[in-house]
Amino acid sequence: MTAQDQIKDTVDANDVVLFMKGTKVMPQCGFSSRVAGVLNFMGVEFRDVNVLADEGIRQGIKDYSDWPTIPQLYVKGEFVGGCDIITEMTLSGELDQLFDEKGVAYDKDAADKIREHNSE
Repeated sequence: MTAQDQIKDTVDANDVVLFMKGTKVMPQCGFSSRVAGVLNFMGVEFRDVNVLADEGIRQGIKDYSDWPTIPQLYVKGEFVGGCDIITEMTLSGELDQLFDEKGVAYDKDAADKIREHNSE
C-alpha cells in the first residue's frame, strides 16, 4: 500500500483527522500543538497521525493536499487547512459552522471561551 493509499484510507475512515508533528498528547511543534490544543479543548474526537514517524506519510500528505505545511486538518474527508487557517476559523466561528454542517460533535461553550479569551 502506498503512502497516498494510507492517507486516503485514514481520511475516509475518520470524521476528523489531524496530520501533525507528534501526537495529540505530545505535539512536537508549536503549530501542531496549537491545532491539537484547539481540537482537544473543544472536545472534538479526532485521529492524530504523527508524520514524524513515517517519511512517506510526511511527504505524502503534502502531495495529497497540495499544501506545503503541516499540520493539516481534514473533516469528513475534506481538507480544511493548516494552523493559520484553523486559528482564523476558530476565532471567527467558521470552525463551529463547519462542525455543525458536517455533524461533528464539539463543545460549543469551549469554542466560545476560546473566542472570549482571544478578544480581550
